[in-house]
Amino acid sequence: MDSFGTSHNSDKPARIETDSLGDVEVPQDALYGAQTQRAVDNFTLAGGALPASLIYAIIRVKHAAAKANLECGVLDFARAGAIQTACNSLLEGKHLQHFPVDIYQTGSGTSSNMNVNEVISQLCAQANLMVHPNDHVNCSQSSNDVFPSSIRIACAELITHKLLPALEHLHQVITSRATELAEVVKTGRTHLMDAMPVTFGQVLSGWASQIDANRQRLTLALNEISQLPQGGTAVGTGINTPADFAATFARCLSEDTGIGFTPVEQPFTKIGAQDDLAALSGNLKTLAVTLLKISNDLRWMNSGPLAGIGEISLPALQPGSSIMPGKVNPVIPEATAMAATQVMGLDVATTSACGAGNFELNVMLPLIGSNLIQSINLMSGSAVSLADKAIAGFSVNYDNIQRPLAKNPILVTALNAIIGYSKAAEIAKKAYAEQRDVIDVAAEETDLSREELTQLLDPKRLTHP
Repeated sequence: MDSFGTSHNSDKPARIETDSLGDVEVPQDALYGAQTQRAVDNFTLAGGALPASLIYAIIRVKHAAAKANLECGVLDFARAGAIQTACNSLLEGKHLQHFPVDIYQTGSGTSSNMNVNEVISQLCAQANLMVHPNDHVNCSQSSNDVFPSSIRIACAELITHKLLPALEHLHQVITSRATELAEVVKTGRTHLMDAMPVTFGQVLSGWASQIDANRQRLTLALNEISQLPQGGTAVGTGINTPADFAATFARCLSEDTGIGFTPVEQPFTKIGAQDDLAALSGNLKTLAVTLLKISNDLRWMNSGPLAGIGEISLPALQPGSSIMPGKVNPVIPEATAMAATQVMGLDVATTSACGAGNFELNVMLPLIGSNLIQSINLMSGSAVSLADKAIAGFSVNYDNIQRPLAKNPILVTALNAIIGYSKAAEIAKKAYAEQRDVIDVAAEETDLSREELTQLLDPKRLTHP
């Protein structure tokens, strides 16, 4: 794709293509035409094309539109069939190098829409059928409804087939470990300081609940983005589109993808505005916050092995230092933390871009689509990696848990109702100062029997008061 990301090299064979602005030199072997070449020449900010999944989504629009146009009687059988055949070839992954348009292009995504139209037209020409990129491939469409619809289609497919399954897998792994470690008691911590005891099962159950809440939010977002503005054409009014095109298109697309797409009631809301995509970005940011929290918990519990907390040992995946032999670092939580931080940053850009609607059109659509797809992919990969390479395989260092647990002065909180806060504080301070077990100090400083104290200060009992 990089070879198509800059201006055409004049010493290579070229052909002349013509658009409404005149003649353009295009590489002889390129499947695209004049408008794509102009975009290649004009847009060089990123040096990288749109994500493949977004290009595929545009191709899906063309496939479903051809079917709908045939049913609506505005496209003949031969051309509709040729367009679908070309789309099927492209959806198999062929010719992806012929989609070189930079992410940072015209804000409506017109250049990428025309790129797809031109490639499909050229593939039809190779099959000896004249199919015009505007009149036929783009029939009943505008870039202004194709591109926002394509963003939603790409996101819906990735959420359905990649992100939600990844979160389901992560949830299952966490839940399994929570069950396995349900009775293992550890020191709780607030402000990074010792607090009342908790079980590993409780800690992991909290993580699992966070993941489940994220799944629910994303499922709601999926339902909203599955309502498409396709059929609104240029400004949302549906000019040059058959009356039943939007519903027919949504049905054809649903048949093609297995996802239940429907027409949005008011296309204006998803052409001029992108509120549902802003909400989706916010949900992805919230998921990033969740994975960052889990990653930081894992890093702290794994810290050490001698001078840290050392409650768990994460799987040793690779050497951790180029100079310190034997050092092993928590690389998966660190990678996840970076991915989460990136998604948070992408949300800021996406939210700003979603607000860049002026009257009847948002003019930052390629940025929105690219950022959302990157965020979905980052969160999908992070969830699976965190599950399989960190949570599933960590081991518990029981000695490191039990030693400080018995000496935890905060256990004396359980005696508040019996001896009062002030007396309990005295015992806690003395136990900490003398590095003794709380139960031994409490036996000296109160009238409670050893048997009573054993029951009252039992760390396991304190996790279920």
